[in-house]
Amino acid sequence: MNGTTEPLLALQGLALAYGGIQAVKGIDLTVGAGELVCLIGANGAGKTTTLKGICGLLPARSGKVRYAGDDITGRRPFELVRRGLVMVPEGRGVFGGLTIEENLAMGAYIRDDRAAIGQDIERVFTLFPRLKERRRQTAGTLSGGEQQMLAIGRALMSRPRLLLLDEPSMGLAPLMVQKVFETIIAVSREGVTMLLIEQNARLALEVSDRAYVLESGEITLEGEAAKLLHDPKVRAAYLGETA
Repeated sequence: MNGTTEPLLALQGLALAYGGIQAVKGIDLTVGAGELVCLIGANGAGKTTTLKGICGLLPARSGKVRYAGDDITGRRPFELVRRGLVMVPEGRGVFGGLTIEENLAMGAYIRDDRAAIGQDIERVFTLFPRLKERRRQTAGTLSGGEQQMLAIGRALMSRPRLLLLDEPSMGLAPLMVQKVFETIIAVSREGVTMLLIEQNARLALEVSDRAYVLESGEITLEGEAAKLLHDPKVRAAYLGETA
């Protein structure tokens, strides 16, 4: 990333509280256009809280969130979706009573280019052939892995510029985890910028360009993902131990 170019996303001293607890304690983090960056850490470190602060679901206590050159701190989530900042939440959040096709159409609710929407649905089906086979099946009857695929596909329907992924591997069988991460790599190669929150540190570091380690609401390490993969402190964080 060129040092003279402002990153697509920049957190500047961002502090967030969740349930009266100071969960994120003034962190700095950047994601450059086209990068895949991961934020790893143990349960309760503040990872999901950070994502909620970025996309407007939690108000900042202090600090700033900058996106595409603008201060978006305090902006409402639907405004950010219109600007291309989209989150795939932990737990997937698919519409269980709607079909796969209807869920994907919901992801394009901010768009009115019907022909292009149809093309993008086919693009999602190319990424996830399993969804195409079940396109008229209700989302509530899908497996956890299929629902995760659908959640990512639905997010892609809004044509995001920045995609926030919260624990995409949680609760999935190993084979399905592999398929989901293969898709994350494919989407990244298409040029979608991503910030990935993932408890499986090894997997996250293997697919990412850069990484941050979050411990008790503070960033304790950052750098190239390939290097951090072999850092003993990161191994300790992955095991949930104190570095």
